[in-house]
Amino acid sequence: MESAGQPGVEAGHAGVEYEKVGREYFENRQLKRGAAGWLLLVGLGVAYVISGDFAGWNFGLAQGGWGGLFVASLLMATMYTCMCFALAELATIAPTAGGGSGFARRAFGPWGGFLCGVAILMEYAIAPAAIAVFIGAYCNSLFGIDGWTVYLGFYAVFLGIHLYGAGEALRLIFAITALAVVALIVFVLAMIPHFDVNNLFDIPATDAAGASPFLPFGYIGIWAAIPYAIWFFLAIEGVPLAAEETSDPKRDLPRGLIGGMFVLLAFCALILTFGPGGAGADALKDSGNPLVAALESSKVYGGPTWISRFVNFVGLAGLIASFFSIIYGYSRLIFSMSRAGYLPRALSLTGSRKTPYVALIVPGIIGFLLSLSGQGDLLILIAVFGATISYVMMMASHIALRIREPDLARPYRTPGGILTSGVALVLACAAVVAGFLVDPRVVIGAAVVYAIFVGYFAIYSRHHLVAAAPGEEAPY
Repeated sequence: MESAGQPGVEAGHAGVEYEKVGREYFENRQLKRGAAGWLLLVGLGVAYVISGDFAGWNFGLAQGGWGGLFVASLLMATMYTCMCFALAELATIAPTAGGGSGFARRAFGPWGGFLCGVAILMEYAIAPAAIAVFIGAYCNSLFGIDGWTVYLGFYAVFLGIHLYGAGEALRLIFAITALAVVALIVFVLAMIPHFDVNNLFDIPATDAAGASPFLPFGYIGIWAAIPYAIWFFLAIEGVPLAAEETSDPKRDLPRGLIGGMFVLLAFCALILTFGPGGAGADALKDSGNPLVAALESSKVYGGPTWISRFVNFVGLAGLIASFFSIIYGYSRLIFSMSRAGYLPRALSLTGSRKTPYVALIVPGIIGFLLSLSGQGDLLILIAVFGATISYVMMMASHIALRIREPDLARPYRTPGGILTSGVALVLACAAVVAGFLVDPRVVIGAAVVYAIFVGYFAIYSRHHLVAAAPGEEAPY
């Protein structure tokens, strides 16, 4: 135990124990306050997710056809919109770098905080690995190179930028995201003249229950497409992870969450309509770079053009933006959970530039190793499993705090209250199950990893939590 005060162990509630630590423990674990304002947070929210517009969503076409993915996207758009309104309130109640982990800790105690935090950790540690695979596919289209050298190069460069400083990283994320937005706008404008509603329904109908040209894989296809519809929005909930580096978290976090969500809703509608509507759903359902594939398809431009090369090259920025920003997100989550003792404490050490260098490097190595599988679609399933578990817990936290502590100070209040978070909760529960319809072995494997983390907390870390850590209740 790191301590220079008077160390001691005291019992808390729910069978946990807290250790007192000295002042230098927290001095070695500090982030740079004021690195981000609300506009940078909007950019961060869009950056977390924008790679989902460039690759990943289209695998839902292979599960549900265009109609199945369309309905799944409507459901998930509803879930994420409701969830962002609820998270905006929670973020003003418990503004710490733990994000959702802190919300669940406030509502359900240390066990709730850990269970939610580890679920988010699985999402944020795995998502960059999936994005690295998609980056490889785009690099292959551009330069003819792919594989481990591409993955390693991107991990090394962008981990290095994060290690240099939070303010610099956030500003660079914003600039890269702006380039990616330009690429999406160019793509949509280029596809509009080639739109044909019949292209949306060119996947042949099967004999599944409810199958039709609109739902070629039947009703079950809607459910199976949900994990890929989530990819249009996955990780927007990471905006509150910047709470301790935000100028005014109680004002800026709600603006960042809600502003970012409305941008993502617009792009989801445009990409899902004009991508398959121009090239055909069947042509895009298995592509690693569907926007380029759409532009170069026989129904659009019939081969490479300056537009497809532009979208390919600048579109790489969209993948980089999410890759770069999610690395930021996982490092802040691990920093917060480690500082409070839920994860090994060494992970929360910060350097002279106030960056959590251990929390950046260790998951980066793990993510790189996972990216070597080259299975971006299966890595998405693992990330979605962790994400949906955390959504259930965060929405339950919102409802619990509204019921148990109605007079709690809430600088921002969710429109619709628990009805809004209740809608998100029901849809999140459905989304948890959806991954099992695609590949149950992958999701069961993710559940086993989750169980191992829970075992670590039950056996060890719940007896070694840090008293007076931000977001923790001191037991004395």
